[in-house]
Amino acid sequence: MTPQPLRRPAGGSETRAANRSWWDTDAPAYYAEHGGFLGDDEFVWGPEGWTEDDLGLLGGVAGRDLLEIGCGGAQCARWVRAHGGRVVGTDLSRGMLATALRLNGGSPHPVPLAQCDAVALPFEDGSFDVIYAAYGAVPFVADSAGLVAEAARVLRPGGRFVFSTSHPIRWAFPDDPGAAGLTATMSYFDRTPYVEVDESGDAAYVEHHRTIGDRVRELVAAGLVLEDIVEPEWRAGNTDIWGGWSPTRASFIPGTAIFVCMRP
Repeated sequence: MTPQPLRRPAGGSETRAANRSWWDTDAPAYYAEHGGFLGDDEFVWGPEGWTEDDLGLLGGVAGRDLLEIGCGGAQCARWVRAHGGRVVGTDLSRGMLATALRLNGGSPHPVPLAQCDAVALPFEDGSFDVIYAAYGAVPFVADSAGLVAEAARVLRPGGRFVFSTSHPIRWAFPDDPGAAGLTATMSYFDRTPYVEVDESGDAAYVEHHRTIGDRVRELVAAGLVLEDIVEPEWRAGNTDIWGGWSPTRASFIPGTAIFVCMRP
């Protein structure tokens, strides 16, 4: 039975269990559908198609210590390794890390991996120069403020935290890549989680919504300085439709927000 979507509360433990199970099961299908777009050793920031080579948001990686949270198949981490960075890829899902291990085996730039929760990172304070997430972890935890605080904790002074996630405005619109996705039907300010439930009514997949203001307040509360919010337009020549992301919608509303932060 296909999980049924609804909006209802979902706490940290329910979110964690649902998303770990979802990505454990879905990892092979996710790679089969999106692996060609993402590449095995490429750093793609989102469905719009812009890469770190294009945007340069990490501030350079050679000779630096980097951490990826929600690494999935660790494509971005292998790009970092290929460009001279020392990187660790982490993910909550063992299934996603199995994909990463398989891709490591065929790459000249394999990376170390660790399974952990992004709100409880198993690293000492000030361990990394750069922490990043390309659509990883941030919308899939109930306590996004805790995630940001953890990133700030393990980041060195002068270090950078950069993450991409669904642009908050998308939560006001249906998740439809066509014309039906261009009419707002929900409140931008409704922070009730999106939950897909199985036939027993248990959560099978959970995403949490935050407004732009919420994200900024979480970063400031963690002692980080927000340097930029990048709202990438659709890259010319990109014809891929990824769920609700499409050239049609990108002509009117942003699909991705990339937050660029620094720890003083």
